[in-house]
Amino acid sequence: MKRTFVLCAALILLLAGPAFATREKDQDDKGPLQAATFAGLKFRSLGPALTSGRVGDFAVDPAQPWEYFVAVSSGGVWRTINNGTTFEPVFDGEGSYSIGCVALAPGNPLIVWVGTGENNSQRSVSYGDGVYKSTDGGKHWQNMGLQQSEHIGQILIHPHDPDIVYVAAQGPLWRPGG
Repeated sequence: MKRTFVLCAALILLLAGPAFATREKDQDDKGPLQAATFAGLKFRSLGPALTSGRVGDFAVDPAQPWEYFVAVSSGGVWRTINNGTTFEPVFDGEGSYSIGCVALAPGNPLIVWVGTGENNSQRSVSYGDGVYKSTDGGKHWQNMGLQQSEHIGQILIHPHDPDIVYVAAQGPLWRPGG
């Protein structure tokens, strides 16, 4: 909603900028809709949705809720440390760009589990290559198995042992197996 408003306001200024300036000169208008009011607005990227696609899941550190991971259905895993102002990709070097879910270990946000393969059963869906684990907050990843599962929709991490996980693996959409 905010992004739409900012874009609309910026377009109005681009198209009607001279009209605002003329109005200001002709009618000593002191209202808020003057060109100077909007002069500081600039276009900027608002995050991974512009280049990556559908968001499939979030994993938020409850102790620091401004730090979280975003699983993008067809665009990898992204991390923010400033409440979504900026994002960095943390899964680009792995075997799959299609992500179904992401989870943080309870009590240790450096342990991150990712299930690959988009979990939306539709015509244009990408498959993954298993479950990945990071023990350093997403800097390095290791494929932990289930390479043939193709679509992982949920990972639950044991509350006392982050090496034990329960995985909801859907399997292939159009054939048996997985």
